[in-house]
Amino acid sequence: MAAATMGIDLREKGAPVNGQAQTLETRLFVQFLAFGGCGDLAQAAQALVASKIEGALYGDCSDPRGAGLVALSQNPNFFTGNLRDLLNQEPFRSWTIKTEYTMFGRTYSSGYEADLDDWLLQRPRRTIGNPEWPWAIWYPLRRSGTFAQLPPEEQAGILREHGAIGRAFGDADYSHDIRLASFGLDKWDNDFIIGLVGKDLFPLSATVQAMRRTKQTSQYMEKMGPFFIGRAVWQSPLTAASS
Repeated sequence: MAAATMGIDLREKGAPVNGQAQTLETRLFVQFLAFGGCGDLAQAAQALVASKIEGALYGDCSDPRGAGLVALSQNPNFFTGNLRDLLNQEPFRSWTIKTEYTMFGRTYSSGYEADLDDWLLQRPRRTIGNPEWPWAIWYPLRRSGTFAQLPPEEQAGILREHGAIGRAFGDADYSHDIRLASFGLDKWDNDFIIGLVGKDLFPLSATVQAMRRTKQTSQYMEKMGPFFIGRAVWQSPLTAASS
């Protein structure tokens, strides 16, 4: 058994720097939860400040008594420990969880990241916590099995087309993304979670619209959504490490 598993390497990998490979065994885990029956969100924001968790609380654009909460930690035990304890206290205990929106994922690398630590650990924190980017759209997606059967070079070309649109919107400060893998972490069997955040709502919608034209979405996407749309009423402060 030991010999059979010796070839398994679970480290995240980035682009080589000065000829040296970048590897990291640490990643962020991120959970998104949506709630109904929330009413005034001020008490919840105060509880989140006191808890010192990292994340953001959103007022739901589609439900005047709805809210969304995104929380992140490098330790997955946090989600069944500190976060669970917090959500079993008021005001969260009185809220109704909309389980169809529950998402859970992890940051991941593609092997081309110039700064692996920043990509996996700091950039998502900056993106979620930036007070200049209060609007957010969160949604899961699942690719079709056909995509997994394509040759690696063809997959890479399809992903480059998709990624170029995301970079263009980000460089223009229209939308900024959080990309998470959720293989085996999602009860609906989704592959990924996407968070789009920005100053205004329309550019986030325009980003999704532009992505629909790509080969990945138009030919190899089996399912997207449901979509949560909200505006932040609380965001954890950016730390020195993430700013």
